[in-house]
Amino acid sequence: MGSKIMDKKLKVGILGATGMVGQRYITLLADHPWFEVVLVAASSRSAGKTYEQAVAGRWKMEGPIPTAVKDLTVLDVDQVDRIADEVDFVFSAVSMSKDEIKKIEEKYAKAEIPVVSNNSAHRWTPDVPMIVPEINPDHSRVIKFQRERLGTKKGFIAVKPNCSIQSYAPALSAWRKFEPTQVIATTYQAISGAGKTFKEAPEILNNVVPFIGGEEEKSEKEPLKIWGRVDDQEKAIIPAVSPVITSQCLRVAVLYGHTAAAFVNFKQNPTKEELIQALESYRGVPQEMKLPSAPKQFIQYLTENDRPQVRFDVNFEKGMGISIGRLRPDKIFDWKFIGLSHNTARGAAGGAILCAELLKAQGYITAD
Repeated sequence: MGSKIMDKKLKVGILGATGMVGQRYITLLADHPWFEVVLVAASSRSAGKTYEQAVAGRWKMEGPIPTAVKDLTVLDVDQVDRIADEVDFVFSAVSMSKDEIKKIEEKYAKAEIPVVSNNSAHRWTPDVPMIVPEINPDHSRVIKFQRERLGTKKGFIAVKPNCSIQSYAPALSAWRKFEPTQVIATTYQAISGAGKTFKEAPEILNNVVPFIGGEEEKSEKEPLKIWGRVDDQEKAIIPAVSPVITSQCLRVAVLYGHTAAAFVNFKQNPTKEELIQALESYRGVPQEMKLPSAPKQFIQYLTENDRPQVRFDVNFEKGMGISIGRLRPDKIFDWKFIGLSHNTARGAAGGAILCAELLKAQGYITAD
């Protein structure tokens, strides 16, 4: 199943379109070959305004607002039935409490609208797939069980994982054959992960904040769901039990790019050459199918002592690739390395768009 030129683009709605991740969706989808943004929705505060009016003074992207969405009227995300009539599926980046997000995303799914979510609310719902398309594309088959539970034919929810794990989990995925058993991962996370720019977060200048709410639990547990398996009897994804991951997460004065310092023990005894070769040769379904947002090279290994660096490497493969460097033996663990990922491209909107491309290619997202 290769990527085919579509006669007609799928109609997309963006929930939470005015926030930073919503804005990133808008920019990344501007010239998408498969998807077209036909609808934007946000809270009741923005409803009724044009998109341009709604983001006036708080447009955070580098380029201008794409012309095609400027004059779209922002709808209230609670107008589920109206929105369901106008779109084939939605991206969700709403900013609400977890309970509210769960409720609204399930409402859309029950209205027969597939939901591809950037939010964490449904990541631990057992029959909701949490997908990194290069790593666990087969988890989408749990959708049939979710549809049974929801009583839907087309509607479902799929999520992408936390942005920070993208800086080390892809490397560990490439090394699964060497059986990693224990991992320490410390992440140094950009302020855009909190939806902020430097202008909005002056407290981060000349500072490191050693706490990001909920982040360490996500960092330790979410990779295990990604490496888990779909159990037909349980009608759920059963998380893997290893490796055991412990983490610390810090906010640093960087706009885009999450860096990880990771240490890993293996059951096997791989050489440095074997580990690097496994990184560079790692491919997945998105590369095989040539999905529109897929990086040609998922993971690059950099040999310089001072790389990866945010300044030079965060936009590798338009922010959809992962950069690994400084792989070396450790005195306590077997190996240690540095990882870098773009937190709003691969880590947020871009990762969700690639997920939607995969689900479309697999037949889960279709036109009316």
